[in-house]
Amino acid sequence: MTGGVQAGDAAAGDKPLARAFEQVPPETPIAMPVQDFSVAPPLVVRRRFNIDLWARRLLVVLLALIPAAMAAHEMRRSIGLDGISLWEGVYLALFIPLFAWIAFGFATALIGFLLLTVGKGRSVTPRAMHAAAPLQGRTAILLPVCNEDFLGVLGRLSIMERSLAQVMGGERFEFFILSDSNADSGETEKRAYLEMRGAFSRPVYYRRRARNIGRKPGNIAEWIERFGGGYDYMVVLDADSVMSGQTMARLASDMERHPHVGLIQTVPTVMGAATLFARWQQFASRLFGPTSAAGMIWWAGSEGMFWGHNAIVRVRAFAQSCGLPELPGRAPFGGHIMSHDMLEAALLRRRGWDVHMVTADDSFEEFPPAMPDLFTRDRRWCQGNIQHVPLLFRIKGLHPVSRFQLLVGASAYCTSPAWLALMLVVLGGAIAGLWPPSAVLPSGGLLAVTAALLFGPKILAMIWALSDPARRIGFGGGVRMTRGVLADIALSMLMAPVAMLTQTINLFGILMGRKSSWNGQTRDRDGMGAVDAIWLFKWHILLGIVLTAMAVQAGGLGWIIPVVAGLLTAPALAALTARKDLGRRAEQSGLFQVADPWWRTQSYRPLRFRWPTAEERRVSALAANDE
Repeated sequence: MTGGVQAGDAAAGDKPLARAFEQVPPETPIAMPVQDFSVAPPLVVRRRFNIDLWARRLLVVLLALIPAAMAAHEMRRSIGLDGISLWEGVYLALFIPLFAWIAFGFATALIGFLLLTVGKGRSVTPRAMHAAAPLQGRTAILLPVCNEDFLGVLGRLSIMERSLAQVMGGERFEFFILSDSNADSGETEKRAYLEMRGAFSRPVYYRRRARNIGRKPGNIAEWIERFGGGYDYMVVLDADSVMSGQTMARLASDMERHPHVGLIQTVPTVMGAATLFARWQQFASRLFGPTSAAGMIWWAGSEGMFWGHNAIVRVRAFAQSCGLPELPGRAPFGGHIMSHDMLEAALLRRRGWDVHMVTADDSFEEFPPAMPDLFTRDRRWCQGNIQHVPLLFRIKGLHPVSRFQLLVGASAYCTSPAWLALMLVVLGGAIAGLWPPSAVLPSGGLLAVTAALLFGPKILAMIWALSDPARRIGFGGGVRMTRGVLADIALSMLMAPVAMLTQTINLFGILMGRKSSWNGQTRDRDGMGAVDAIWLFKWHILLGIVLTAMAVQAGGLGWIIPVVAGLLTAPALAALTARKDLGRRAEQSGLFQVADPWWRTQSYRPLRFRWPTAEERRVSALAANDE
């Protein structure tokens, strides 16, 4: 083990380097060349055309397009009997793609529901590791951190480390904490790591870089170039991730049995919720997520996606395929690639490696504790996904499904301004006397279909959960589950217009060159001030007032009330759902109840850490200065 490597000072005139520290094994380098997007690389693995998989994709597309075509025909009969004007053409151009988008989500959830109920989910879950096939390869478990609650990181690591001790082949796994924290946080991490490393039963290495180059993908690339040659696979986690040793061993076993697979992504669910907002999202993730995820896994097949964490990756394939260049030009389209994970999956598939997704009951992540924290993270994702648009045309050799997934990721952030534009077109046309609002709103039948597409996935998820006694008990029984779904629908209706305007503002700000920062995420919060909430959502309140005035002038206020209500109550919704006491009350009353994660039912618990006293921290600081 390399002991206590410290970075020197920067050259004169440069910004001083943060003092780096590492306790790592001997280096085993491997090359990770930067990819040339202008030339299609040779295929490492060649696969035959899979007609079954393409038939699945065609079915999903048809299930989305048929309702959209029926809706277009119905709206054409309502407003186009005497020809379509420019204003009506704009309305239809917005309405039809948005309806197809909703239908696509319903089709994916419907297929997932059928797989989980009729098919018992056999095609979307990892197989159990065969007892007679011990693991041969070595796996590194990477935990990138950046100014995180390090005691929480070590606590989650201890859960996984003890879980690995209970599975066959657990000795083939080693942990690496890869830090990009600043100097102050780095000193805290160093003290905690040195105090606790002896408590682990397997190697747990730590490295903090002197320079944060390339953010998380640069962090992982630096590890690959220095140590990747000594490991066959790497399990990539986030600082808030937890995955059981059993699932990690199963994933490693699948990688060994299928040498053409470059990456397997688990679908993580939410854990550790404390605020009312996080508990709500945790409930929605656990209940509604599995059906949609199963459908997506079914049609994606070997062209799955990568979300940057809770996945296992073949190190050699990743090093060969995923060296990311720094894009020319200014943000948002230039600079470091922000949403690197989806692009890395596309680059693996570009060389022929399979990328699969699986569901797993013991793969977890945390969720932002409040609406503002979610929107901050979402802004980074927005810039990263918009950055992919020119790459769709620049990167040679991408698989067609990879191009589709990158396009869908970018277009998801265009639906919010499209919904806002659709409402303004309806109200503007009514004010101008082009139509009464009732003429362009969906008819009773079409409205029923729209409601079925919107709420159908939630109903299907409830049926799936109620059909299994153990699963039903995990959600507190049928009555509590129903109460949670009704509360979710009400809160979602209030939050939807808030997210619509926030994403619209973020999108236009990014297109104007206001790039997103990439700092440590806010993972803990307890409430927010009323004044801060009002100021944060001032544009939402203003839009709510404007839409109300337009609806009154247009003579049709009823249909816009849910949108206006969400916009005007945004500060109150954000402030109330950010409170931990309301989260505790919800837990005590059984609202948004979910089953405990697996480690709550085991004999082991997270390690208890003794944080240094003030005097110990003072002595440590003096010793560091003496060095």
